[in-house]
Amino acid sequence: MMASKTRCGLVGCGVIGPKHARILKSLPSAELIAVCDIVPERAQKLGEELSVEWLTSLDELIARDDIECINICTPSGMHGDMAIAAMRAGKHVIVEKPMDITLDKIDAMIKTAEETGRILAGIFNYRFNSASIKIKQAVEEGRLGKLVLGDAYVKWYRSQAYYDSGDWRGTWALDGGGSLMNQSVHFIDLLQWIMGPVESLSANVATLAHKDIEVEDVATATLKFKNGALGVIEGTTSVTPANPGRLEIHGTKGTIILEEDKITRWSIEGEEELLDTQDATLATSDPGALALEGHAAEIAHVLDVIQNGGKPAVDGVQARRAVEIILAIYESARTGKKVVLG
Repeated sequence: MMASKTRCGLVGCGVIGPKHARILKSLPSAELIAVCDIVPERAQKLGEELSVEWLTSLDELIARDDIECINICTPSGMHGDMAIAAMRAGKHVIVEKPMDITLDKIDAMIKTAEETGRILAGIFNYRFNSASIKIKQAVEEGRLGKLVLGDAYVKWYRSQAYYDSGDWRGTWALDGGGSLMNQSVHFIDLLQWIMGPVESLSANVATLAHKDIEVEDVATATLKFKNGALGVIEGTTSVTPANPGRLEIHGTKGTIILEEDKITRWSIEGEEELLDTQDATLATSDPGALALEGHAAEIAHVLDVIQNGGKPAVDGVQARRAVEIILAIYESARTGKKVVLG
């Protein structure tokens, strides 16, 4: 007997949307029915490439009876309204990062999921890489001892042409922020997922290397976690050449360093050094270079939840946390004051 397939639709055929679409075409648990974009040429190109229907109206997409789940891959500031409309139309929803750019909108998404009984899942594909899972397990098992420092460094590069490629890029209204909200959000999520909740932070942001953008391209923050540990976040799209995104976790009994999806240091008392031998997967300068393994694993996980019940690993509440930290950084930078998170 063939395994059941979740019939899927996708909105947003720009950079990340085609990656979602190709994953859905490749997964045995998914059937991609249609893709949608307000730019007809983009929708047509992807639809014809994958031999699926293409549309230009989200309302038409979510009204279809032959679609159960919608993957939302549009500009960040559009995520909430689209997800809420889809869930109210009876669809499950998978939303690209960040879930949205305001906490009010994310809270409305979470409430709608509860009211409709639909699955709401946010994409944080870095959590699904094998290296990230190993680090999370080691920390949960207490193998690093008491956590003392947790740092995230995302020193990437994006060209001026990248920001000029879409009128939504680099805007508060639709991008919701710059090097933090768009690029560093993955490592900020990993940091709080592994280290635990952030209690307070102080921050500075600046726009130093790009023109005609409203948002930051350099940001720094110092953190205090609720478990007492301290930490740092540095995020930029202005470093040339770009460096791999790096996560450093330090405890009284050991240190682990992750670069992109590769463990480059594993030094824990009583354990052999554990390093990854594969090359790190880099999207440090080109967002189109993003690997698909983490995305595919998370999307497959969500489809399994839809088909068999349960709760997605990154539901609305989980996906909200990185956005809360980023918005607190912006508030601290704006006011010059420490921000205490809820």
